[in-house]
Amino acid sequence: MTHLTALDGTPVSALCFGAMQFGGKASEADSRAMFDACRAAGVTFFDTAHVYTEGRSEMLLGRFAAPERDSLIIATKAAYQGGASRDNILASLDESRARLGMDVIDILYMHRWDGDTPLEETFETLAKLQSDGVVRYLAVSNYAAWQVMKAQAVAATFGTRIDMIQPMYSLVKRQAEVEILPMAVDQGIAVAPYSPLGGGLLTGKYAQGEGGRLVEDTRYAARYGPAWMHEAAKGLAALATEVGHAPATLAVAWAMAHRAVTAPIISARDAVQLAPSLAAAGITLGEDLLAQITALSPTPPPATDRLEEA
Repeated sequence: MTHLTALDGTPVSALCFGAMQFGGKASEADSRAMFDACRAAGVTFFDTAHVYTEGRSEMLLGRFAAPERDSLIIATKAAYQGGASRDNILASLDESRARLGMDVIDILYMHRWDGDTPLEETFETLAKLQSDGVVRYLAVSNYAAWQVMKAQAVAATFGTRIDMIQPMYSLVKRQAEVEILPMAVDQGIAVAPYSPLGGGLLTGKYAQGEGGRLVEDTRYAARYGPAWMHEAAKGLAALATEVGHAPATLAVAWAMAHRAVTAPIISARDAVQLAPSLAAAGITLGEDLLAQITALSPTPPPATDRLEEA
């Protein structure tokens, strides 16, 4: 559970929609259709970033969200480019607020770790934004567990804390289970994991010869290239056929089932592609099915150098 709410007290939903494709691979019309589908399904949590689609993502999300602003949780990110200095955070956030048409940002993430800027500078800036009412919750994305804890200690000196983290997590990317997710449970930090579909691998489309990021983007091809990942995807597709759900539905539901997870981030190019992910909110995986899915990929070893005692 999480304490994060919208301005009017509406609770954060069990799924988050990631607007990364808005104004890019998703046209304005498709973006609007996906937003409407999310709202019809009860999604209250929407995620974007300063760097997404050269600002179009923030602009479209802001326009769609405006009529219900106080009932939605809107997250954006700063400091992917230019570092986490005071000046860069403030400049980025001012631009994001203007694009979104929002005076207040519900959740502001530091988009990635910046080892060159003192954490004191970053979190003094964030604490001031929070105390001024410009940002409601502080968050970090793509941080290792030790980086989160180091930042959390610094945040405490300014009277604030990290409320949410955004790690990569899926059936074929389970490293977060080693330290990040246990840390989040221990510290009471909400978790909004991204890529629960493994870059689209877990939809089953690549096994059918369809194109997509794993073919078109060298970073995704490397990230999801190992043969065992593709075998896991085939196994998931077979299970999905047995139980009468789409593979994507099972993949998202599997990520939702981890006790540390608050809301997996789902996304798509259009409403048809989005539908199986949205459907995950309507199912609960039984223990047997959950175990079958989990067994399709290797469980990462625990964070200890004494594995023989683990």
